[in-house]
Amino acid sequence: MKTLFILNDPPYGSERCYNALRLASALLKKDPEAGITVFLMADAVVAAKAGQKTPDGYYNVERMLKRVLVGKGQVLLCGTCMDARGLADAEIWRGHGAAPWTSSPPPRSRPTRCWCSRMSKPASQIRGRAADRK
Repeated sequence: MKTLFILNDPPYGSERCYNALRLASALLKKDPEAGITVFLMADAVVAAKAGQKTPDGYYNVERMLKRVLVGKGQVLLCGTCMDARGLADAEIWRGHGAAPWTSSPPPRSRPTRCWCSRMSKPASQIRGRAADRK
């Protein structure tokens, strides 16, 4: 079964990202072959920022995203949303010896009406984003 999580809330301040990533991790733990994709758009793109420091005992969304990737999930980011928030490609977590964000291209079955989905790229392909916008 393939499952798509679309996250658009900020990673901290609400528990929506936390709960979605918990569910994604639980699904991957139950069925490692499950097709789990997490699409970060709007304020949720900040969840992919590398080097997040949270207080002891508080959840860390960066670590939760890594768990999804280690479980063979896929994480996609909206390039337009990154640009709007001043989030540079170099600020995105690249794996640091663990799994890369994703190794496959973004799904092509997204509706063409969604401006955000036309600009989405896997984090591994973020470099050269502007050249891909046609």
